[in-house]
Amino acid sequence: MTHTLIAYVATFCYLASAALIGIRLFRKEGWIPERPLALAVGFAGLLLHSWLLWDSIFSTAGINLGFYHALALTSWTIIALMLISSLNKPVDNLGLILLPAAALSLIFETHFADVGFMRPTASWSLKLHVLLSMLAYSLLTLAAVQSILLAVQDHHLRNRHPGGFVRTLPPLQTMESLLFEMISAGFVLLTFALLSGFAFLENMFAQHLVHKTVLSVLAWLVFGGLLIGRFRNGWRGRTAIVWTLGGFVMLILAYFGSKAVLQFILQRSAG
Repeated sequence: MTHTLIAYVATFCYLASAALIGIRLFRKEGWIPERPLALAVGFAGLLLHSWLLWDSIFSTAGINLGFYHALALTSWTIIALMLISSLNKPVDNLGLILLPAAALSLIFETHFADVGFMRPTASWSLKLHVLLSMLAYSLLTLAAVQSILLAVQDHHLRNRHPGGFVRTLPPLQTMESLLFEMISAGFVLLTFALLSGFAFLENMFAQHLVHKTVLSVLAWLVFGGLLIGRFRNGWRGRTAIVWTLGGFVMLILAYFGSKAVLQFILQRSAG
């Protein structure tokens, strides 16, 4: 099987899994797929996605973290966390947004090859920093999508329209609890990612890193402020949604925004 063929089969699996989740959410009568079927198709896509990453990112020259490869690796981490969490928590509905996004990242990675190697001789501290950053970003991405679903659910309930797909979602209190679990875990990982960067990297405020560092710290402050507000003042609902999405936008700009500028505009390695 060629790289392109595997990518398209994985894309099909992701889109099929999203479609099955969508049918479960929106269809009221007729054939409604079982939840394990949607998850199984998603896991099939994840396995193929893993094969693709191993083939295209890891080599004797190092780890290729060019923009599109990094995007595919991040989407793999997000989908893996979502599917594994779905085995014992009601978070599979996030796949309605995340699975098509992951499918799109595979198409980009397949058709727009780019290079940005992290050398095999890179220090363990740099690899640890990258790992922690990716896990933090992935968890907070899940939180951002969870907040979007929460916003839709809150809007329907406020307008007395509890039917439709909202009826298939967990209770509002459960959705909020899941949101803050994701934010708390992501915040801890982001804290360690920043600490590892400041402790082990030579200069986090070097010219090519300063925007990434500043935006990451601002995102950390936003998520930290949200958790403090939740603990002290019981923040919830729209306040939590706005803060979550605000912090997430800063993280997107910190990683993919700065990486895109470095790689496509300044023509520099953004690894």
